Amino acid sequence: MASRAASTAAAQTWSRRAARAEAGLVTQPLFPMGDKDRQALPGVVSAAALARGWGAWARMVHMPLFSRSERSVLGRTVGTGIRAVRLLLRGSARGGRWMTRRAGSARARGAGGEIGMVRLFDLHALSCAGDTLIAIGLAGTIFFNVPLGEARSKVALYLLVTMVPFAMLAPVVGPLLDHFRHGRRYALAATMLGRAFLAWLISDYMHGFGLYPAAFGVLALSRAYGVARSAAVPRLLPEGVGLSQIGARASVYGTLAGGLVAPIGLAAFWFGPQWPLRVASVIFLVGMVIALRLPPRADSEPPERVPRPLRALGRRAAGDRPLGRGRPAGRLVIASLLGAALLRAVFGFLLLFLAFALKKGDLTTEFFGRDLSAEMALGLVGGALAVGGFLATAVGTRLRIHRPAAIQSSSTIIVAGTAVLATIQFSLPMVALLCLVTALSSGVAKLAVDASIQERIPERLRASSFAHSETALMLAFVAGGALGLVPFEGRLGIAVAAGVGMLAAARGAYAAGKLRDQRLVGHPLGDDELTEEPVEEPAEDP
Repeated sequence: MASRAASTAAAQTWSRRAARAEAGLVTQPLFPMGDKDRQALPGVVSAAALARGWGAWARMVHMPLFSRSERSVLGRTVGTGIRAVRLLLRGSARGGRWMTRRAGSARARGAGGEIGMVRLFDLHALSCAGDTLIAIGLAGTIFFNVPLGEARSKVALYLLVTMVPFAMLAPVVGPLLDHFRHGRRYALAATMLGRAFLAWLISDYMHGFGLYPAAFGVLALSRAYGVARSAAVPRLLPEGVGLSQIGARASVYGTLAGGLVAPIGLAAFWFGPQWPLRVASVIFLVGMVIALRLPPRADSEPPERVPRPLRALGRRAAGDRPLGRGRPAGRLVIASLLGAALLRAVFGFLLLFLAFALKKGDLTTEFFGRDLSAEMALGLVGGALAVGGFLATAVGTRLRIHRPAAIQSSSTIIVAGTAVLATIQFSLPMVALLCLVTALSSGVAKLAVDASIQERIPERLRASSFAHSETALMLAFVAGGALGLVPFEGRLGIAVAAGVGMLAAARGAYAAGKLRDQRLVGHPLGDDELTEEPVEEPAEDP
């Protein structure tokens, strides 16, 4: 009882002192201390000061941050911002739906209303988008983030390990796809699945030697996809549309898809060079599903036997004359292929030679009085090549190719003339113009080759023909790129391109003269038309 009374009295005393301190009546510390304590703690706050501080803090907490008028203005501002964001999102959604409907209707018109061709367009768009992402991931690893000498050696190693062995695929991939053309949809799906797996594998081996075999596998499957897709186009061709037109429309659709996905790839590359490859894996998996949804008529009847390599280009064997007597279809295809290969070699040379010339400083970066950085100049050259390829496909959508040899002859003459002018007036604008003209001519020549094969080669040998043409064009690109790795002086390198262009122009003019009577009709000929032989009249008795 005594202890409880003592504690109660102490509490009452403390309460009275606190009340008097708050009223300003007491200035000594809240707790009693001696002289030694005061000397040890000279800065002890008195009870009155503590009470005054506590009261000010309490008033500050309960005081409103804004007045009533300020709160009204702030509320209206926030509400207006929310409504603006809502309207922006709603407008973006409506605009996206409108663009989707417009793109869908344009796709359907381009495919002639044929659902099978629409799905083939979608498949090609996904393939081009995935290839673009792989190119972005590999370019940042092999070229941009390394010194000049190391970049040159890495590019050479990439060409050697990934592209040169591609020559061995033509005798294998073409006949194999011809043999399994009754399962063409599954072949297309397998190429997409394989690329998805290898793209993810490359993302895990970005800085090891395993990058190069995996890149070779991606390249091989990409070309196998191109062969199978080109062979399937005549099976899904709608009425009233030519082969060259439908091929160009598919190329435009794929180019647009690659351009739309490029910013996504660059944004993913900011997080790391492996991320564009992983996004590509997802895109390829979606493409696999689209390939399986192609209509069954994309497949052909199974062949009786596997065709031999190179027979598609007109070579004869015992009892097999696929192109018929007196029909120089093989000569037309080979002439078109040679012209396209020479232009593709010039394309590959300009791509790599100018990239290293700009990085080394051999080419001035002045563009119409404005000095550009090396990166901007390289982007200008690459953009000229890309725009030229896009213009080729855009022109091909309206162009019916009837005389492929004459078209290639004109293209090579224009390229050679532009290269000579670029050699004389060696500057960034002239070099960009040369890249634009070369890419445009190379794209049109490739469309002419595809149209010639699709029309003049029998279906039983069509995949083999496309395999050989793709291999020839790839090897021409590799040869031109390898020549571009030679450290020429800037003007001398363009002179080399001019020399190759003049040789191509002379060959093209000669071929156009020899094949001036050869015309394409715009639709695939049947096997009976291609193997039709002239009837020999009996000799008269003397």
